[in-house]
Amino acid sequence: MKPYSKDEIGAFMELAIKEAHKAYEAGEVPVGAILVSEHGEIISSGYNCPISSMDPTAHAEIVAIRSAAQKLNNYRLTDTIMFVTLEPCIMCAGALVWARISKLFFGAWDKKSGAFGSVVDINTLPGLNHRIEVAGGIFEKRCAALLQDFFRERREKG
Repeated sequence: MKPYSKDEIGAFMELAIKEAHKAYEAGEVPVGAILVSEHGEIISSGYNCPISSMDPTAHAEIVAIRSAAQKLNNYRLTDTIMFVTLEPCIMCAGALVWARISKLFFGAWDKKSGAFGSVVDINTLPGLNHRIEVAGGIFEKRCAALLQDFFRERREKG
């Protein structure tokens, strides 16, 4: 798998942030995700939509994984890279492992439910037959600010 430059990582994170803005505009928690092939081609994207879809599993990562699996006609997404604006929760971390995603780049750390180091680190669990290469804190302040703004607005509206 080719190594990505800082500029390439930044460009994909910008796209994930655009997806997060779609969630924000829809009144959903603003998290966005992009799934990219080993050659740098965008396979799929997604943003949080559990409220509008009435599906508690409709997190950005899951939406992107489902879309990619359908597009590639394969439940295994080996040699792919996920870019997401928030550290994945345990549900999404499990989905990334089962899909065999190779690398994960994420923005803000999730101190309440993050599953790649904040609360738990799924990569350290015994018995898993797949580990994901992870880098967190990419555009961390921007990704965190988007979430903070969203929740501040929600509190102000009552």
